[in-house]
Amino acid sequence: MMTMLEAIRAALRDEMRADPSVVLMGQDIGDFGGAFKVTQGLLDEFGESRVADTPISESAMIGAAIGASMVGLKPVVEMQFIDFLACGYNQLVNFAGKMRYRWGQGASLVVRGPCGAGVSGSCFHSQSPESTYMCVPGIKVVYPSTAEDAYGLLRSAIQDPDPVLFLEHKYLYRRIKGELPAGPIALGQARICRPGQRLTVVTYGATVHTAVEVAAQLGDSVEVIDLRCLQPLDEATLFASVKRTNKVILYHEAQKTLGFGAELSARIGEQLFEYLDGPILRVAAPDSPIPFSPNLEKAYLPGAEQLMQACRRLLDY
Repeated sequence: MMTMLEAIRAALRDEMRADPSVVLMGQDIGDFGGAFKVTQGLLDEFGESRVADTPISESAMIGAAIGASMVGLKPVVEMQFIDFLACGYNQLVNFAGKMRYRWGQGASLVVRGPCGAGVSGSCFHSQSPESTYMCVPGIKVVYPSTAEDAYGLLRSAIQDPDPVLFLEHKYLYRRIKGELPAGPIALGQARICRPGQRLTVVTYGATVHTAVEVAAQLGDSVEVIDLRCLQPLDEATLFASVKRTNKVILYHEAQKTLGFGAELSARIGEQLFEYLDGPILRVAAPDSPIPFSPNLEKAYLPGAEQLMQACRRLLDY
């Protein structure tokens, strides 16, 4: 059994062993092993030519990774916290994301790092910015909730010929364990975590575990879908579930306004309106910076109580 953090390290190691073109880049990922120790030990095995410490410049890191991809390497860039990806936005969005469209050559790189709240990291170290990058054509967005998926999806992300943003919820790093799959897990395939008959809860990341706990208290009424990969989206699994249960809750840690739930709600409303027996509900965080105080952070996060209230409301509708 491995923690999610150990599973991510194992995926990096296995891809580096299998493919000498895979290289790691990031701040303090060498001797120090990264801010969360994800890359610990990899410098000793692969050397400085493949595990490279970088200056504190996210724009330079991603720009260098784009250049490396153009000459045949497969860089994996670690953000110490995914919040800092905003400093490299131009390189990721306007260069890496558009390369295949502009001249037919993709940027085979992965940008990965810790996201999410629950550890009192405050507003600069706790964000879930997936919706910021999901609207960018050319970038895939992956957000695993288990150690198994973290391993298998990261291996697929590294093998992908185009840029992938790989989000790792830091609250899960050392709190969950699992057996590793035999190999990569294909991107773009959702997972039904728990079958149900009367209501579908769609979620991803750390909120998957809360959703499963709430569903267990409600018997066989609630189905829980872990999207795993947000872009590309597995509409087939999602739509089939909603057609069967006829009610849906969209549950995520990111802010409600223009969060991924808004896009999912629009798609379901446009394509499955005649199947719905109740309103589409969203359970998400308020439109506020994330507080530092543990008590305020707990109140900020959309937890089990809020999800339970939404489930009961919709089941009774």
